Amino acid sequence: MCDRLDDEVPEIQTSRRSILKAGAIVALAPWTVGLAAAEEPGALPNNIAPDAALQRLMEGNMRYVANTPNQRDFSADRAARVKSQYPIAAILSCADSRVAPELAFDQNPGDLFVMRVAGNVMNEDLLASLEYGVKFLGTPLVMVLGHTNCGAVSAAINVLKNDAVLPGHLPGLISSIKPAVAVAEKAHADDLLNSSIVENVRLQVVQIKKSAPIVNIFYEAGKIDIVGAVYDLATGKITLT
Repeated sequence: MCDRLDDEVPEIQTSRRSILKAGAIVALAPWTVGLAAAEEPGALPNNIAPDAALQRLMEGNMRYVANTPNQRDFSADRAARVKSQYPIAAILSCADSRVAPELAFDQNPGDLFVMRVAGNVMNEDLLASLEYGVKFLGTPLVMVLGHTNCGAVSAAINVLKNDAVLPGHLPGLISSIKPAVAVAEKAHADDLLNSSIVENVRLQVVQIKKSAPIVNIFYEAGKIDIVGAVYDLATGKITLT
């Protein structure tokens, strides 16, 4: 009787090991399947050139500005989107409630992979999201999207020029914007706020282009492009920087 129980122990352990292994495979499936598909030329709907993706965005913004957006049935293809997503662009946007990238670019659900944070500044968590979009979703274009009258940039100016003291975790956020303000101030810009907004976008673009170990490789290989733009709150027009 005891011998039989001893004989069965390895089988139980093996079974548990198999279950754990299977669970790991299931957990990785959404990542590895997307990667495998991305490696097959022409396999994905978003397997387009970066400049083609940018053109689609800018044409969509023209429709948005003219108030002639494409008519959409938002329930269409909802079931298909449960299984996969094929964004044509990853957008690092400010968290400002007046800026809505999907609307501003007149794109469908699933077309944009959007990351939002006040001041549209890059950090490690956002970079991880960006890496996922580039490597596993096959996103061909990355855009940093700032906007006019940005409160985060205005706060950075206030800190630098007036020694303003900000509460909570805001100082950490503002520290990422200060270098852009310094560049704009050194250039003796007539409009320090708007110039700082543009310089902040440019600074984030430069940083993303150098971000190892994934994004910089894709960028240097020409598989993706990384651009910056500014959204005008008054007109809705988006201008590349």
